[in-house]
Order: sequence, then structure tokens, then C-alpha cells
Amino acid sequence: MIRVNLLPNANERRTAAASSESSQAWLLLVMLAVVVEIVVLFFVHQTKQDEYDEVNAEVTKLTSQISDIQARVKDHKNIKKELEVLRAREDAIAKLQAARRGPTAVLLELGRVLTVGKGPTVDPEKLEAQKQVRTGQVFNPAWDPKRVWLTGYTETNRNVRLEGLARDGGDVYEFAQRLKLSRYFDDVQLLPGKQKDGNRGDGPDMVTFALQVKVNY
Repeated sequence: MIRVNLLPNANERRTAAASSESSQAWLLLVMLAVVVEIVVLFFVHQTKQDEYDEVNAEVTKLTSQISDIQARVKDHKNIKKELEVLRAREDAIAKLQAARRGPTAVLLELGRVLTVGKGPTVDPEKLEAQKQVRTGQVFNPAWDPKRVWLTGYTETNRNVRLEGLARDGGDVYEFAQRLKLSRYFDDVQLLPGKQKDGNRGDGPDMVTFALQVKVNY
């Protein structure tokens, strides 16, 4: 009797098992590679997405700035007109302030000095200190400024020559003392004057005087 062995022998079984294990190992490696590639692609995609978000945010910011600039440029003419008006106002204010500090201020100060009930512009503390040190430098508030008349005012390089008439020498002295106290005048010097007779006896005798002063403005 002839026997036919239809079952694989031991070697064939071992070869088949080894081949199957090799195939499974290769399949695992392929799957692992695919997983690694998927992970790498995910991180790359996430990085690019972050970069895209940053660029998109920057674009949005720049777009907003451009819109603001366009809105400002659109109203440029009105803003320019407003600036011109403001500059004109500033120039007018500057001229007024200059006038207050200039010759106009000096003339206004003379008006205060020669006004009843008023006097020179002087710091109160300075005035009080001068009262305590030298009472002769303090003006007399009861003096009548109408006893003095100014007839001339000549200014050259802030050196002023004042000419006028007064009832007597005491009035000239009082006027000079007030100028010395004023912060608008410095270096007050009394120039020689003379007695002036009345109009052929019809009017009071007068004293002519002249003062040399420096003005501050």
C-alpha cells in the first residue's frame, strides 16, 4: 500500500510561520511609519495654521490703520482750515500780550500813576519791605495826581524822557517816587527844572520838570 502524506512537514510549517511573522512585522512597520507621518503632518499643519493666524491678525490690524488714515485724509481740508483759524487766534493773542508788555503797558502804567485812588504797579511784599526800611520811597496815597501834567514823552531804545508841569517841587518828587516804585520803570533821574510864572499874574506859578527813566517791557 502506498501512503501519501498530504500534511506539510515540520520544515514547511516552520517556513510558513516565519514568513507569516515577517509579513506581520513588515505590516507593523508600515503602519508605524504611516502613524509617524500623520503625526508629523499634524504638527506641520498646526504650525502653518498658527503662522496663518498671525499673518491674518497683522493684516486685519494694518487694514484698520489704513481705514483710520483714509478717514483722516478724507477730512484733511476741514482740519487744515481749523488749524489756520487756531493759528490766527494764537497770533492775535500773542500780539495782544506783546502790546500789554510793550509801550502800551508803559502808557497804561503812567495813567495809573496819575489817577486818583490808584498808584504804581508794585509787589505788595516789596512795598511793605520798603515801608519798613525807607519810608521816603513809599508814595503818598492821598496825593492829588491832578497837580502834575505831562507835556512830553520821548523814547529812544527804552530810555524815556518825561517832561511836564507841576504845582510845586513836592509834586514832582511824589511823581518821581511813584515811578521808582513801579516795576515798569528803572533808574529814575530828576533833571533840573525851573519855575514858570503864571500867565501875567492871571494863573498860578508852575514848575517845569523833566525825568529820565528806563522802561521795562
